[in-house]
Amino acid sequence: MTDSEIEITEDLVRDLLREQHPDLAGLAVREVVGGWGNQMWRLGDELAVRMPRTEGAPELLRKECRWLPVLAPRLPLPVPEPVRTGEPSARFPKPWTVMTWVPGTPLDRTSISRGDHAADTLAGFLTALHVEAPEDAPVSADRGGHPKTCTEGFDYFFDAVGPDEFSGELADRADHVRAVWDDAVAAPEWEGPPLWVHGDLHPANVVVSDGTLSGVIDFGDMFAGDPAWDLAAAWVLLPAGAAAPFFTAYAHADEGTMRRARGLAALKSLFLLLMGQNGERGLPGGKPAWGPAGRAALDRVLNDF
Repeated sequence: MTDSEIEITEDLVRDLLREQHPDLAGLAVREVVGGWGNQMWRLGDELAVRMPRTEGAPELLRKECRWLPVLAPRLPLPVPEPVRTGEPSARFPKPWTVMTWVPGTPLDRTSISRGDHAADTLAGFLTALHVEAPEDAPVSADRGGHPKTCTEGFDYFFDAVGPDEFSGELADRADHVRAVWDDAVAAPEWEGPPLWVHGDLHPANVVVSDGTLSGVIDFGDMFAGDPAWDLAAAWVLLPAGAAAPFFTAYAHADEGTMRRARGLAALKSLFLLLMGQNGERGLPGGKPAWGPAGRAALDRVLNDF
């Protein structure tokens, strides 16, 4: 997944800043642990440098730079906003960006203690985000459609985590997860216009302060499509019992959309579980903290079904 030929170091980041944005080169540079497509470095107290390290990351950065200035002004939570663009060079042959830093702790490293407040906050954020997208808004090749188009991916994740999650006394759990997915597949299609969707709301892409949601990050997968892809966050992000107040506050999800969202939450939970298993086994791309997050999310989905 990563480009091993390019070692992204503090010296490289500082050299690129000196070459292209010398007025920022004197700020402190500190590596940020985590990330997937991009390696991130804090730049002073209010900025961050994002350096692509996967093949598809530059295109996602360009998408953020194009659309976040359009979306950010009307969103009620802080989101990263592009400040500067770095051009490809002999030192680093990919574009890179300087973005605003969104303070807080990623949810995969902490927890939400104020569930009702977080439910209202997430509902307000998604209500503001989920408006009709313009005709030239980006679309996604693998997200944004009806859950039935993702059955192959669901089966892959289900089978991959099965031996660890659905054996012995937990065998009945497999049938319940299947029932949630089958219900989502049977739900009606989204009949409204394509709406702006974040597309990748999971515990590493939101931040928490004072026990509640305080920011949303990583909009690289944003697209125009079915809002159910974001509404799955009611189970993937929020603590037990918070999905109901979330949907009350969101107020715009019909029964079919909620069914699709719940199935997509099961899909995302299985993905988190698989990534957690990979991390425990030392496989590339593994995220050990995601396993417990996925298991808890799946529990919430099943308890609400």
